[in-house]
Amino acid sequence: MSKDFIAAIIIGLLGAGHCLGMCSGIASAITFSEKNKQSRTASLVSIVLYNIGRVSSYALAGFIVAGSGGALVLLLGGKEALIYLRMFAAILMLFLALYISRIWFGLLKLEQAGQFIWRFFKPIAQHFIPLKHPLFAFPLGFIWGWLPCGLVYSTLSWAASSGTATSGALIMIGFGLGTMPAMLTVGSLSHQLKYYLNHHIFRYGSGVLLAIFAINTFYIAIKQLLH
Repeated sequence: MSKDFIAAIIIGLLGAGHCLGMCSGIASAITFSEKNKQSRTASLVSIVLYNIGRVSSYALAGFIVAGSGGALVLLLGGKEALIYLRMFAAILMLFLALYISRIWFGLLKLEQAGQFIWRFFKPIAQHFIPLKHPLFAFPLGFIWGWLPCGLVYSTLSWAASSGTATSGALIMIGFGLGTMPAMLTVGSLSHQLKYYLNHHIFRYGSGVLLAIFAINTFYIAIKQLLH
């Protein structure tokens, strides 16, 4: 298992509070819809399939952007483009650290830019709400995975610098798996978890760890550029 994959899981875990804020509403709506009240099993299947669909969309996005990044390297005839891309990803990761810590919200501008893409996906997602069958939770999650999110975009920029489509997809799968524990909680449990994840100690601690990772990534990229 690569270090990048493990690091991506950790990023997902640290960003769990943000994930709950962005997606817990739709997750609760899925599990507590009228159609799913008849069975706890149906609710469990729905929330699991929703999250598998969400992570699948991350994997596809990682595959596309990393494949494009690899093509860019070949087009420019060298690895410098990939190094610059990793430096850019490190900067976005630093912005993410400030965002999660609630010190600076500049990353919201990136989320606003993503609204252009989301406007094409949103009408499709609305066709699945309310959920008529647990199996429909997978396509709903796949579509909902394209919701504008600074956390996703920051990780996606890092995946783009991985060099290959497969590596990019694996990084985004790792990130998605990191968000899973928080996103699989529903109801009162998710509210309690959200309280702890949004506590200033967790937020600042997560911000510091992400900042260290961002600075280290930038430092490595600089070393590669100079050698």
